[in-house]
Amino acid sequence: MPSLLAPFAVLFDFFQALWDLFRDPRYRSFLYWFAIVLAAGTIFYSLTEGWSIIDSLYFCVVTLASVGYGDLAPTTTAGRVFAIFYILFGLSMLASFLNLMAKERQLIFARRHGDDSEEV
Repeated sequence: MPSLLAPFAVLFDFFQALWDLFRDPRYRSFLYWFAIVLAAGTIFYSLTEGWSIIDSLYFCVVTLASVGYGDLAPTTTAGRVFAIFYILFGLSMLASFLNLMAKERQLIFARRHGDDSEEV
């Protein structure tokens, strides 16, 4: 029975961590930007490619996650050009977020090991 609950525990931990990030002003701006980028991409692809909202959102999430299943692909020139900049902007956002997370982890590690310097 515990193995059936494991996915729900992981999902709960994920949303709890997401909520904790949202409460921190440094991460809140990234979450806002991420939501704006997803919304903009979803609306753009829905209007330009004629996809449903859920297909457009799915494509945007898969694209920003660098998964790229290939089941949906822009067919218009505008959609392809937008995809180029969408991917570059999304990867830049991801790199900035990972950089912030790495600095935070480094600061936590330094505090745990007795290094009081705040400079990271």
